Amino acid sequence: MGLNDPQWGNKNGGGPPDIEAVLRDINKKISALFGNKGGGTGNTGGGNNSNKFNASIGLIAVVVALIWIASGFYIVDASQRGVVLRFGSFVETTQPGPRWHMPFPIESVEVVNISQVRTVEIGYRDNVKNKILKESLMLTDDENIIDIQFAVQYFLKDPGEYLFNNRAPDENVRQAAETSIREIVGKNKMDFVLYEGREQVAAATTKLAQDILDRYKSGILLSKVTMQNAQPPEQVQAAFDDAVKAGQDRERQKNEGQAYANDVIPRAKGAAARLMQEAEGYRQRVIASAEGDASRFQQVLLEYEKAPVVTRERMYIDMMQQILTSTSKVMVDQKNGNNLLYLPLDKLIQSTAQGGLPLPETQAAGHIDQQAASSAPINESAALMPRAREELRGRNREARQ
Repeated sequence: MGLNDPQWGNKNGGGPPDIEAVLRDINKKISALFGNKGGGTGNTGGGNNSNKFNASIGLIAVVVALIWIASGFYIVDASQRGVVLRFGSFVETTQPGPRWHMPFPIESVEVVNISQVRTVEIGYRDNVKNKILKESLMLTDDENIIDIQFAVQYFLKDPGEYLFNNRAPDENVRQAAETSIREIVGKNKMDFVLYEGREQVAAATTKLAQDILDRYKSGILLSKVTMQNAQPPEQVQAAFDDAVKAGQDRERQKNEGQAYANDVIPRAKGAAARLMQEAEGYRQRVIASAEGDASRFQQVLLEYEKAPVVTRERMYIDMMQQILTSTSKVMVDQKNGNNLLYLPLDKLIQSTAQGGLPLPETQAAGHIDQQAASSAPINESAALMPRAREELRGRNREARQ
């Protein structure tokens, strides 16, 4: 009885089919299909059932084949690359977009994220307090031990090399970075590594570690080496702090000395420049005065050559006026007499000023000789002044003649 017999359920009382009968029927049909094909004479109903079964098997095979072919489709994101493997061997690297490869077990695809930044920690794990001393302790060029923790960030530049040339990519990066930084630290002094040279050490470590990874064809590109912590070992931290404080005091004193020098030197240079300018001004003034005197002498000489007597008399009068205006006492030697006439000009000027007559400040006098002032009345002295001047001028004229 076939499974598609419409009377099958009626003959069995409308109940569920017998499992054993169904299995026997399937076995018979399979045997007829593979073992007794074309042999024997069966009834017409059995031939139709066999043809229908064969059609069902073919349809199932087509569906399975379509599903198998469709399993080869895959999509690669913009940040990923697909690595196609044929029987486990590298074939090609596919770009982003919808792709297809020969289905399993012929080919397979490994999708690798090349934009993801991966981080490897050296000298610590998860936290700088969780130190790993065998990785962090290093020896410097001046034979000092320092404790360094740093992190390395990297991403992929060649997915094929990354998958086939690395058994443990993170460990490869860790060992390459540790080797590189130990070499860089071993060539530099302790102070340089701890303070002013941290960026240079990180840059040199990145370059050297990248060269090592390229030599291994790892397909890894280092992005950045970040120094998390760099300090001396805990056992010598106190002594190192004292040394650091002493160095800071030295730098402070140097800065103070430099500030003092910056204050004193410009002022000294300014004073020197001022003295130079004053000397130059004095030189120019003396030269100009000398040139003026020489020019005035030349002019006087020309006038003297024209009228010697008048010029000489005028020069004498000017000189005497200049001398007498700057003194407070005048001694007059009378002609043909042994008496010396004293004119108390300072007393006269003082008495005139007290009388209310304004006098110029240039006629101010010095101290007064009280005994000499009391020996001659003021009115008499005032009367004798014009006559004494005339007698003095006469004597000078006679002396010159």
